[in-house]
Amino acid sequence: MIPRKKIRIGDLLVEHKVISENQLMQALAEQKRSGHKLGRSLIELGFISEEQLLEFLSRQLQIPYIDLKHYKYKAETVRLVPETTARRYRIVALDDSQESILIGMADPTDIFALDELSRILRRPIRQAVVRESDLLRTIDSVYRKTDEISSLAEELSEELSETDFDIDQLLQASDVSEAPVVKLLQSIFEDAIQIGASDIHIEPDEHVLRIRQRVDGVLNEQVMKEKRIAGALVSRLKLMSGLDISERRLPQDGRFNIRVKDKPIDVRVSTMPISFGESVVMRLLDQSGGNLNLDVVGMPARLLERFRKNIRKPHGMVLVTGPTGSGKTTSLYGALNELNAAEKKIITVEDPVEYRLQRVNQVQVNAKIGLTFASVLRTALRQDPDVVLVGEIRDQETAEIALRASITGHLVLSTLHTNDAVSTAIRLLDMGIPGYMVATSLEAIVAQRLVRRICEGCATHYEPTVQERAWLKNMLPRGIDTVRLKHGTGCPHCNNTGYRGRVGVFELLELDERMADALRSNDSAAFSRAASANPNYRTLAQNALDDALKGITTLEEVLRVSSEGELLEGEEETPHTYEVVASEA
Repeated sequence: MIPRKKIRIGDLLVEHKVISENQLMQALAEQKRSGHKLGRSLIELGFISEEQLLEFLSRQLQIPYIDLKHYKYKAETVRLVPETTARRYRIVALDDSQESILIGMADPTDIFALDELSRILRRPIRQAVVRESDLLRTIDSVYRKTDEISSLAEELSEELSETDFDIDQLLQASDVSEAPVVKLLQSIFEDAIQIGASDIHIEPDEHVLRIRQRVDGVLNEQVMKEKRIAGALVSRLKLMSGLDISERRLPQDGRFNIRVKDKPIDVRVSTMPISFGESVVMRLLDQSGGNLNLDVVGMPARLLERFRKNIRKPHGMVLVTGPTGSGKTTSLYGALNELNAAEKKIITVEDPVEYRLQRVNQVQVNAKIGLTFASVLRTALRQDPDVVLVGEIRDQETAEIALRASITGHLVLSTLHTNDAVSTAIRLLDMGIPGYMVATSLEAIVAQRLVRRICEGCATHYEPTVQERAWLKNMLPRGIDTVRLKHGTGCPHCNNTGYRGRVGVFELLELDERMADALRSNDSAAFSRAASANPNYRTLAQNALDDALKGITTLEEVLRVSSEGELLEGEEETPHTYEVVASEA
């Protein structure tokens, strides 16, 4: 039954003593100031939780409350409502029966939304109340731009085949905003931002063009037969990045800024000549998220407290390590934001500068003109800094300058591409750095990875395989029979991958006297033994396993990021047979 009379939700909440009259007056004032709906104002002011409000609406309106995280909808049903209408009124079509359509609504009292739905669907409507954040995620997931991208690619291909114009002249034309290539790029960027992609890959193959987007560390692919449009896309991206459009034989790097759905996005572009044209990879950096801070990187409280203690030391070196894409930059910028104060001089040497920080002197390395990490670092130390961030220690010269800086009264933050904390100190020795220098300057090492979260909508318990049980027995000698593991079976919310989002896994190694003595003696084996004996040190595998036992991630992800996830001695090598749905789209 559709309510046609406007329900005053505020009065109902006061009447049932969920909020007070005074709280309602404050919420109404906030609503007038912000323009948000009353329910959102009440939640933001902390007068009521979103869960309380939704359950209250469900009882009062006698309609079901549906948790979209656990509701398996069909994409074709959701698309019965146009995207603009769904976003404007915060509604989603969930079930289409012969008699009526079930509509999930963030505000089921919105009579204007109901009138518009009745006009569009011309069917009886059943209402349900849903959480707004889950509703928006569902809309982003379903209303993808893939069809629009394919259509624009076809349009651009036809235009290229029907005319003999110079594509470079078209791209620089005054009415370029109407060019199919620009519309296509706009759709590609909008789709990438909508699904939370970190990278876009444009790859021409022999007969097709592949556009791939990295989401939660995994590439999703869209294949288009209009391979001839690749040159137009690459040329336009080169123009936007300030690159040489006539140079197709050498790699080039550039960057540009765009605004997608009111979000400022910094795009780093890398081109590379391949067999069938040029491959373009774009890293998308969302500049709208505000300052990065350590509270959101996902570091456990016990590790975060110790890490903060180390970055607040007046001098010494703190290293953050891990492979590309493991979240090192997020951790380092979070540390810089905590240290960034008027009384501290902070200088960074980066390649490239990823996020702009106020009050911080950021230097972009340019090896072509001799502006290397080592040369910039030497100059930076003459600028009287308190804190120096070196984007990456790549060679012995940079390592020695950074270590000497940490000994002479500066706090130095940097990264190394190593697998774990223990091997990081050993890597410095292997680079030819004297052991006494490493022992004197190195304070702490953080190693980190990103593991995929199990999708809440399809998470379920399962029995570990024989090989998984063998690994667990090695890691958990006692209590293995009580272990309950989860995985995702795949659902519309996670694109049938079983995963949604990622979470950081960390290990923190703080040097003690035994470890320092081993480094002074250049004894790598003794250093490893001393680290293992440190009561505060837990490996990446142990910390990742904690998340798996809590149902946050899967054992498959733990084994993927863990160097300890190898077969036990004497075991026969057999392939893993996980039940998790394959993550390729």
